[in-house]
Amino acid sequence: MSGHSHKHQGAQSIDYYAYTSGMRKVNASFKVLFSVTLLILCIVLDHIWVSVTVMAGMGLLTVCAGGLSLRRYLSLMKFPVAFILMGSIAIAAGIAARPYGDFNLNLHFFYLYTSGADLLRAARLGLKALGAVSAMYMLTLSTPASEIISVLGRAHLPKLLVELMNMIYRFIFILMDVQSRMSTAARARLGYEGFKRSCYTFGHIAGNLLILSFRKAGIYYDALESRGYDGELKFLEEEKKIKAWQVFAAAGYLLALTALAVIL
Repeated sequence: MSGHSHKHQGAQSIDYYAYTSGMRKVNASFKVLFSVTLLILCIVLDHIWVSVTVMAGMGLLTVCAGGLSLRRYLSLMKFPVAFILMGSIAIAAGIAARPYGDFNLNLHFFYLYTSGADLLRAARLGLKALGAVSAMYMLTLSTPASEIISVLGRAHLPKLLVELMNMIYRFIFILMDVQSRMSTAARARLGYEGFKRSCYTFGHIAGNLLILSFRKAGIYYDALESRGYDGELKFLEEEKKIKAWQVFAAAGYLLALTALAVIL
C-alpha cells in the first residue's frame, strides 16, 4: 500500500503501525496466544493490581519494544478510555428521589448519589477493561491483521469465515481511499459549507460509494478468477520461529500476575 492509503483524514491506520512495529518479527501465533491469555487473566483474576500491571506492562512493551511513540499510543488509547470512563460513571452513580449513599448531589428534581463500594466496583471494572484493551492493543499494534486472520485459520475456524474476513479487511482500505478522495473533491467545491449542503454532500457521497463498491467488487472478483481463483485464497507467509527466551519471558510474566493476585 502507498503512504496515501495508510492515511485518512490525517490519521495513520493501526495496520501501518503493525507493519512498522519492532515486534513485527515475533511469531503471530505466539502473540495471539499471549494476548488472549492476558485478556482471560484480567477477567478471571478480577484484581485491581493485576489490571494495572497488565495495562502498564503492555503499554511499555508497545512503546519500548514496538517503537510506537508514547504520544501516539496515548492518542490511540483515549477513545477506549473515554468509553470505559463513561461506563464506569454509569455503574458508580445512581439516581434517587431522596439523599442516599455515601455521597450525593442535589439536582432539585432528584439526587445523584454514589457510595465507596460502588466507586471501588466501578474502578475495578474500568481498570479490568483497560487492562484487556492494552493486551489487545499490544497485539493489533504489532501484528498485521492479515497475520491475525491467518492464525485464526490455523485455529480451525471455518474456511469461509476466514476468507470473508480477509476479503472484507482488504476491501475496507479500498473504500476508505475512495471515500477520502470523494470528500476531498467535495470540500474543494465547498460541498461542506453549511449544515444543509453538508447533509446533501454526505448523501451523494454515500450513494456513490455504494454504487462504486458493487462495481469494484465485480472488478476484483473478475481479477481473482483470471488468476486461477478456485474458491480458496492463498497467501505467502513469512516464517517466524518462536524463541526460547520469548516463551520463558511470557510464562514468567503470566506467573507473576497470578502470584500478584494471590499475594495481594
